[in-house]
Parts: sequence; C-alpha cells; structure tokens
Amino acid sequence: MPVVSNCRKATDPESPTVHRHAADNIVSRFTTEYGDVEPAFVEAAHIFGFSLKQHRGGAHSIEGRGVVANYDADSHHLTIWTSTQSPHKSRGAAVELFDMDESRVRVIVPDVGGGFGGKNTVYPEEILTNMASRLLARPVKWIEDRREHFLASIQERDQEWDVEVAVDTEARVQGVRGTMYHDQGAYTLLGLHVPHNSSIAVPGPYHIPNYRIEVLVAETNKVGTIPVRGAGYPEGNFTIERVLDRIARELGMDRAEVRRRNLIPGDAIPYQMPMKTREGTPMIYESGDFLRCHEMALEAAGYTDFAQRQKEALTEGRYIGIGVANMVKVTGRGPFESATVRVGRSGRVVIYTSAMAMGQGTKTTLAQICAEQLAIAPDQITVVTVDTASSPIGIGAYGSRNTVNAGNSVHLAAGEVREKAIRVAAHVFEVDEQDIEITDGLARVKDDPANSLTFKEIAKALGAAKGLAIPKDMPIGFEATVNFRPPDVTYCNASHVVEVEVSAETGGVEILRYVVVNDSGVLINPTLVEGQLQGGIAHGIGNALYEWMGYDENSQPVITNFAEYLLPSSTTVPNFEIIHVETPSTLNPLGVKGAGEAGVIPVAGAVVSAVENALGPFGVWIDQAPIAPVRIIELIEESKASR
Repeated sequence: MPVVSNCRKATDPESPTVHRHAADNIVSRFTTEYGDVEPAFVEAAHIFGFSLKQHRGGAHSIEGRGVVANYDADSHHLTIWTSTQSPHKSRGAAVELFDMDESRVRVIVPDVGGGFGGKNTVYPEEILTNMASRLLARPVKWIEDRREHFLASIQERDQEWDVEVAVDTEARVQGVRGTMYHDQGAYTLLGLHVPHNSSIAVPGPYHIPNYRIEVLVAETNKVGTIPVRGAGYPEGNFTIERVLDRIARELGMDRAEVRRRNLIPGDAIPYQMPMKTREGTPMIYESGDFLRCHEMALEAAGYTDFAQRQKEALTEGRYIGIGVANMVKVTGRGPFESATVRVGRSGRVVIYTSAMAMGQGTKTTLAQICAEQLAIAPDQITVVTVDTASSPIGIGAYGSRNTVNAGNSVHLAAGEVREKAIRVAAHVFEVDEQDIEITDGLARVKDDPANSLTFKEIAKALGAAKGLAIPKDMPIGFEATVNFRPPDVTYCNASHVVEVEVSAETGGVEILRYVVVNDSGVLINPTLVEGQLQGGIAHGIGNALYEWMGYDENSQPVITNFAEYLLPSSTTVPNFEIIHVETPSTLNPLGVKGAGEAGVIPVAGAVVSAVENALGPFGVWIDQAPIAPVRIIELIEESKASR
C-alpha cells in the first residue's frame, strides 16, 4: 500500500492518500494574517526568503504511560489508576463510552513521572484496559514500555516553512509572509492547537506590522501530533529567530542589534497584537519589558566582548560562536481550576486541588501559597492532588497553567478560610474584625493575645460542635472552595544567550555557557521556577542538537530506543545562569505567570544561531533543527567545495 511520509509531499496532488475522507491529505487549510502584506513587500528596501525544516520529536517523560482498571461488578463501580495530565478528561471519556454515571467512575492519579504534553489525551490503551476490566470483572493492568512509547505515543515539532521577510533600510521588519506545512500524523487528536500556535507565535516579542502565513495541516502515515512542551511555540519562535539572523547576515549587521531594533519597547506595554488567541480573545501583552530583558541577557553574557574572544579562539583553531533569541509565551490558559482549603477538627489544614503533580513542585507551591494566607508553616499543610472522588473538578496540568489557575484558586480559598477565622474570633471576643490577627494557627486579639482561638477550636465550632457561639449567618464548615477563572491568559517572556564551541572535524557541539533572563511574574518559589526553566532549556537543547524521530520512506520508524534517539545528558547540559525579572501580571491576585514551558521556546533558535556563528569562517547557513554533527560536517564540506 502506498504511504505518505512527508507533510510537504502530502499536499502534492499526485500524492497517495492517507484517508479516503481527505482526498488531498489536507486536514485543514487556514491563514493567520493581519496588516497589509503585499504593499509592505512592494515598498521594502530588501526582501529575503528561505525554507526551514524542524524535525519530529517526542515527549519522552521518564515514566511511560500506564493504567490499572478495576471494575466491581457488584457495585458497578469502575476505579482507574492512570498516569495522565488530565484526570477529569479520563473520567469523562469512561463515563461517555461506557454510559456510566459519573459517581460510579473514579480516577486516581498518583504522582506522575513527567508528562510534557504526552499524557494530555486519552489513548486507546486506556479505554481498552477499562473495557477489559468491565468484561472480565477483574483488575487489568497495562504499562507502556519504551518501544511502545516510540511507536504510539504522540509527537511534535514536525513542520516545514517557506518564509519571506520585507525589511526597510534600518533593518526593521515591515512584513513577513509564507507557508507552513504541518505534519498532523495519521489522525487528529486535539484539533489544530499546534499549527495554530506556531502561526501566531512568529511575531512573538517583535513588532511586525504586516504578517501572513498560510497553514497547510497535512495527514501522513505517522504517529499523531499534539502539543509537546511548548505546544507549537518553539516552531514559530525558531522561524522568526532564523528570519532575524538572515536579515543580519544579508545586511552585514550585528544579530543582537537587529533584534534590538525590532523588539516591542517597554513603554508600548500593554501591547495588543493584531491577532487573536485560539479562544478568539485579543492577544494582549499586558505586562513585561522585552527590550530590557534582551539588554540584561547580553550584558550578563558579555556579548560586546565576544567578538574579540572569538578572534582569539580562531587563532587557536577553535570555532566558538554566540547566539541570541527572545520569546513570549501564552500561559495560564483557563477556563478554570479549583481548590478546597479545609481545616479539620485536628486543626490541620488540607488542600484538595484539581491540579496535577508531575514533578513540577505543585504540592510545594500550593502549600506555600496557602501558608502565606493562613500564617502557618507549609509543613502544617497537606496537599491532596487528584482523586476524582474527593478533589474538585479541574481541567489538567498543561500549557504552563498550574500556578496561575490552581495557585490562585488556593490563594482565594485560603483567604476565605482566613476571613472565617477572623469573623468567628471577632464574634467570640466581641471586637471589630480589624482587631483580629491570624498567626501561628491562632486567631487572636491584636492588643490582647491571651484572647485567642486555635484553628482546632474554630473548626469544631464551625462543625456544629457545642461550646462556641458563631455568627448565625456564618456558613458551616471551616473550609472554602473556589473555582478561579482567569479573565484572560498571561504572557511570560525571556531572552536567551548561548555560547558554543563546534568541532570542524567531528561536527560535535559543546555548549560553553547559557544565560537566561526570564520574566514569569511574581515568583512563589524561585528554586522551583529555576528547576522548570532548567528542564525546559534541556528539552530545547535536545530539539536543537539531538532529538530526531526518524521514519523511512515507508513511514516506518527507524528509531525505537534511547540508544538511537539521543537526549541531552548531564555531561552535555551546562550550568545555566538564570536571572529573574518579576513583572507582576495584572490578571490574577498573585501576579503570577506560567514558567513550565518558558525554558524550551527559544533554545533551538539561540543554539542554531550560535552554531552558525561559530562556523562563520565557512559561511554556512543552517536551515533545520536539530542540527546533527553529520549535517555540520556536510555544511563545512559543501562550503569548501564551493570556494
């Protein structure tokens, strides 16, 4: 049977078809545009065009997928233990497919060993395991091995671009136009999130007055694609960073200066992009200072001194280079996340959250937020993550949304609990509420600390225990539940500068230094944010230098294990120099923005730029990521042959 193995070739009228319902293999064709593109190109001082390819990779969390299902035929209850990013989605799928009442389907998610987008959909294996348990009335387990992960788990980053840029005499971008070919794989799991995100990510932190990208979403005989960490933004960012490097190359200008001239200035914030989010709301950068972050990163990296160091290295036969990239990423997407903060009769505080724990430090962050409101130590708080039998309803852990959504729901719920404590104490001691303070698990009178109530006493009183009179209109229960609904998405931003050394003999790339200036709003726990950034940058280094999911001409995977699919290791990932800028978001009480995907977005653009800069004596142009050693050697040989 003829197959389709390439997204660009899939759109050829002579191509075989993947499915009969789409004779041209095109799942969707749409255009993302604003401004008046054609006049911008007519009036441009310069027009540069080129093509790009970004190869396919996967999520590759340390723990694969897995599910255990247990159907109790006597009670007609189905209990599912699953490694997922969206437990309520898993429950919803079981409820709908098996026509069961929601109260009879329970999904429990233990701590998950990473997800990165790969566990944010309901896979056939999960449904089949549930079905087998119902048929057999016995527990059934399915655990994915690594080969299965390569063969069947979702992937991303598979796009080809043809792009042109119109530039004025000052190297300022006047317009960008082009075509994106997105490989959707053999089926569509989560709509068009990735290609849409890629198309709106190109302008990023830069002022691009006119823009048009035609998007062709094509089916191929490969694994389906849905968001992997970054969700289409790395592809769009890679495109614009290559565009800016091409401008600098053609005009003989400094690459950082080209970016400086095109970045949206701080005094233009809030800045409304002439595009909409996938929810149809305006794209508004409501806070941040992109140019400031750019300058801070350059200064921290010693950018102005690099040219001299590069010359000295070249005299020693060493090829070193420096690359720069900037990014903006949508975070904190709604529609909501929920939390219940409850003080039990023991006086201990428990948070029931719809947020997922996947190694991001969710429990620590939520405990800190709650502790701040209730003036107690975080270790006095227990955080219970998702068990649909007890946790409030939620959406899932993806899209850099946990702290923005779940964090603010905990913040507000804990605030309501705090107000309850103040109100009860004021009533008991017959003082004004402003005369009560909360500290160390006590609600006490400020000027008379001996008059105090413990959280334990208040919990008993609000639980209808005898002994304390409470206000008659006070709701029962020392607890509060809040569904936080953000009014809009927030945007984090960052600037990356990377220094590399390239071997002209082997094509190997060593990262010598990596500097990041990142703005994720107010930081609840800087250490955890740095961990997220470090993981994201490492993922991005994989996208830039190592990770390539190979398929042959028959669309058969030629890579099915980690001996062939390369990942960054502890010896190839450098120590990162991370500088935080905290520009509070105006869209949520905590002032936070997301950080989970911030690290990965600009890495490929920065690293490829640095490699190309290192190979400046050979005059190479890099048009793909990852850039493997064999390709680097080919570029050097092609350069030598053309001279």
